[in-house]
Amino acid sequence: MLSNQNKELPKLIAPQADDWKFKISYRTVAVTSFLHLSALYGLYLSYTSAYWATLVFDLVLLEASMLGLMAGAHRLWAHRSYKATLPLQTILMLFQSLAGQYTALNWAKDHRLHHKHSDTDADPHNAARGFFFSHVGWFLVHKHPEVKRRGASIDLSDLMRNPVLVFQKKYGFYIITLFTYVLPTLCPMFWGETFNTAFHVNNLRTMLCLNFVSLINSASHAIGKRPYDKEVLATENMAVNLATLGEGFHNYHHVFPWDYRAAELVSKLNWTAAFIEFFAWIGWAYDLKTVENGVVVKRAKRCGDGTYEKPKLGARR
Repeated sequence: MLSNQNKELPKLIAPQADDWKFKISYRTVAVTSFLHLSALYGLYLSYTSAYWATLVFDLVLLEASMLGLMAGAHRLWAHRSYKATLPLQTILMLFQSLAGQYTALNWAKDHRLHHKHSDTDADPHNAARGFFFSHVGWFLVHKHPEVKRRGASIDLSDLMRNPVLVFQKKYGFYIITLFTYVLPTLCPMFWGETFNTAFHVNNLRTMLCLNFVSLINSASHAIGKRPYDKEVLATENMAVNLATLGEGFHNYHHVFPWDYRAAELVSKLNWTAAFIEFFAWIGWAYDLKTVENGVVVKRAKRCGDGTYEKPKLGARR
């Protein structure tokens, strides 16, 4: 019934944003403000009192949480760009839980909706509403009615059959609290770090992760070239790419979202693709999807903004 209702809704043409009067979620604003202030204090402590072991530990957790989001929630579960064995899926679920960005199932649902209705009011972080909204503003307010209405048509049946994701969803509050806040705060205390420092430096880690990922929604829909399709807002942004382990080739990704590389090439700037390839090498990842070179070139010539350049000799497709 919901699916039939959604089929009757008028098509939204991007970029599009109506005169919606958003309602602020004051609880979310309070929590997010506290975490960012705590992160700033954590940055100060990183320079003044934190042990090197604590800083290295949180850096490793930051990279792991990014891989959980990008290789797991994004490329594996949202786009099904490759398949993974149960051990790898478990690792990715735990890594994703380190980020504190809801469950992987919730993350994948929002992302599928984003791709289906990109840069319109049915997009949870509609870039047509400006940089701040697409960066963090979208989760500080209640959802736009179009997000709720059209979100009902997003097919999550494959994810709801996944035992790893169902387990995380069922025990999400406990798993995310444990892996985002409790364990990362307690572990540094084993080598003598104070609770105060461990807690605030960990919050610095989680807020860096949040803002790095948010750059994909904001900067990568506003700043950069559009070599594969000039009609979509998504861009190629190398600064975002460095912060997100390979997610800055965003114009390519919106044109070919099923490619496990989320880019035309596997390169030193695409650590997430390298991570997936390593597990493919040991047999834990398989059926990696890519796009043929000829298809990419034809699309760039037909729809791009003219900035497309042939890959340099030695680059791997």
